[in-house]
Amino acid sequence: MSTEFVPVLLGADINAYSMARAFHEAYGVKSVVFGMFAASVCAGSKIIDYRIRPNNDTVGQVLKNVSEVAREHPDKKILVLGCGDNYLNAISANLPNYPENVIAPYVELSVLEGLIHKEKFYELCDKYGIDHPATVVYHKGMGHSFALPFNGPFVVKPAESDTYWKHPFPTQKKAYVLQTREEVNQVIDQIYEAGYEDALIIQDFIPGDDSYMRVVTNYSGADGKVRLMCVGHVLLEEHTGHAIGNHAVIITEPEPELCEKLKSFLEAIQFTGFSNFDIKYDQRDGKFKAFEINCRQGRSNYYVTGAGYNLARYLVEDRIEGKPCELTITKNRHLWWVIPPKVAYDYVNPRYHEEMQALQAHNAVVNPLFYNKDNGLIHKLRILKGQRRYVGWYASCMEKVR
Repeated sequence: MSTEFVPVLLGADINAYSMARAFHEAYGVKSVVFGMFAASVCAGSKIIDYRIRPNNDTVGQVLKNVSEVAREHPDKKILVLGCGDNYLNAISANLPNYPENVIAPYVELSVLEGLIHKEKFYELCDKYGIDHPATVVYHKGMGHSFALPFNGPFVVKPAESDTYWKHPFPTQKKAYVLQTREEVNQVIDQIYEAGYEDALIIQDFIPGDDSYMRVVTNYSGADGKVRLMCVGHVLLEEHTGHAIGNHAVIITEPEPELCEKLKSFLEAIQFTGFSNFDIKYDQRDGKFKAFEINCRQGRSNYYVTGAGYNLARYLVEDRIEGKPCELTITKNRHLWWVIPPKVAYDYVNPRYHEEMQALQAHNAVVNPLFYNKDNGLIHKLRILKGQRRYVGWYASCMEKVR
């Protein structure tokens, strides 16, 4: 199998490294990864052909990158995966333009745009019965006199993330949790003054710490049928401005009713490829409420592969081998983390420590960045240096649990 296809991963963070590791574990294949910067967890890896390209996420550059690999391997299939939201539109826009040996497992651009835009996504949630937080959509120019039908705390976030990050400002965050209406007005002004033009989402804050979060990762085949669903119980997230909401510690767990509802949604819209939902459990009414869908595997995707369900294998068996596949909804429990264990125990709610320790004792734990077949010294030192940074990052924005 390793001679029949080449994975091409766009983006160079933990997402890309995790997928490269999955491909290497399953097929012994080396992935081509296109990133923008020399400083990356993918740089120096023995399982990756890392190539640096500026403006890596533009429509023209994506086509150029993919075509480059397709020409190098005309006798092989080229599997293209985006490893960040900024790549998805460009990948999908190029679907009619790729060389014949390229496989890009994505929905067409009009469908993609309707899913990743949060205003349109919540409209679809209402149509298909997916619970979500109480929401007000704010459009530029509405001023400060609009009504909010819920009290603070309030969550404010962009409806469209890609263009939002292209207009940076000093206090910019992925999402804001704000206590007062005055703070909401101030953040709205800051965002639009920086140049962002699209809508903002203002939501009722669902109470509870990070451990109320869930992530649901799925793979839908070329026929639109869901083949794999895996629920991750998030125990800890990152809390720095640009990284807020990124997962740091996850335990897989079964949630069959939630999966059935999301499966019906994905199949109704004929989705194909990887997806993941960000969910929070609302203890006030006992419902799981969706924040967004990512039309790709998430940054934490290796929590699925590490639990025994290799994501690369599901993709290859569908798109390369054409194998049929019954739906798998995962049941086993497994621990995933991308931070040092001590940092995890310092900041994860203590009620989960006993299970974390038990999973460690049974070797049911993984940090995707430490792969024994990728043992180059420079790469390993880069990973260790990155791990040490987490100590300071968490100390700067969170208090240790007692």
